[in-house]
Amino acid sequence: MLCPSPPGLDPGGTTARNRVTDPQRPDLTPADDVPGRPSRRRRRVMIAAGIATVAFAAGGAVGAVADAHKTVTLDVDGHVTQVTTFAGSVEGLLRGEGVRVGERDAVTPATGARLRDGADVVVRYGREVTVQADGRQATTWVTAVDADDALRRLRDRGGDVRLVASRSGDRLALPLRLAADGGPVAVVADGQTRAVPDGGEGVAAVLERAGVSVDADDLVSVVPAHDVDAQDQAAVAVWVQRVETTEVSQDTPVPFQRVEQQDSKRYADQAPKVVQAGADGVLTRVERVTTVDGEATERTLVSQTQTRAPVDEVVAVGTRERPAPTAPVAAPAAGTAPAPAPAAAVTGDVWAALAQCESGGRADAVSANGLYHGLYQFTVSTWQAVGGSGLPSQASPEEQTQRAQALQTRSGWGQWPACARKLGLL
Repeated sequence: MLCPSPPGLDPGGTTARNRVTDPQRPDLTPADDVPGRPSRRRRRVMIAAGIATVAFAAGGAVGAVADAHKTVTLDVDGHVTQVTTFAGSVEGLLRGEGVRVGERDAVTPATGARLRDGADVVVRYGREVTVQADGRQATTWVTAVDADDALRRLRDRGGDVRLVASRSGDRLALPLRLAADGGPVAVVADGQTRAVPDGGEGVAAVLERAGVSVDADDLVSVVPAHDVDAQDQAAVAVWVQRVETTEVSQDTPVPFQRVEQQDSKRYADQAPKVVQAGADGVLTRVERVTTVDGEATERTLVSQTQTRAPVDEVVAVGTRERPAPTAPVAAPAAGTAPAPAPAAAVTGDVWAALAQCESGGRADAVSANGLYHGLYQFTVSTWQAVGGSGLPSQASPEEQTQRAQALQTRSGWGQWPACARKLGLL
């Protein structure tokens, strides 16, 4: 916007009284009064205004440069540096520093946030780890700076958690540092705890420094040190568990069966007699047993074979009916001495009746006091006196009857006073 000339000024910016004319050349005008050319005074004003404008613009540029220049702290997975930058956003800072991040990584503040002087920018790379929680293994992603940080984050979800070292050929690996600050790490193996001072190394290096070797079956995991009583200044422990798989054979008995066999030669009221002893068979089981530090954790049946068949116990059961006892013989008249009857005249029915009276017809009968045995209740001494051996109750009924007849022939019916009298034999 142009201001009108103040009174007394012509459009050229000079006052009328300052005009100078040459009386000799009335057609000339002084230089200051040349039409279209500013006067000296106006030029001075214009120069001063230009200088002020340039100074203002320069001052604004200096302020903008000062505002764009920042010093920030950049923490990339625990590696902290001070960075000076002109970047206007977190994303620009990371790009300028060559830090590449993906969708699994965590950046604070967010990559799209405006970058301010003095800001703390933290980058945590996402890593896929194998986790054993409550006895089951699974993979998950964590954005942690080291194993201790990862375990604390995972345990916040609940459960008993450990990190399982993966295998690549013969090498053990964990996609995390054990201790980002390089602090000590405990190694627990074979019932011993060893301390390794530098936890910044990997799992394989820590085990090597501890002098612990592992094979392909062993389980290697990282746990909080207090879980394995190894808290000697260590936050985490590398825990080696020895895994062994063996085949174990075990014999178990197969019970024999009892088989009854009918015997027409034995009386039905006689006790069953074992004619073939039974024997248990053998069943051999082979199991594949997996142990962890000596404790069985899994059993799998490999084979099951009957290596010896059982032998049945065979028992003879009598089916023969005993004959009814004969009528008692009439007593002789008083004063008349009966003639002794020869042993041959005694019938089998009498012996059956005598046996029934003495022992209930049981060839293996034994008296309550243990002194009398068999069908005819022999004492052991009497049995031996008539040629018997062993115990009468263990002899066959036929032998017992034969020995009883011999005893009766030698000593008469008085050897069985009660039953002989009952049967009318005395």
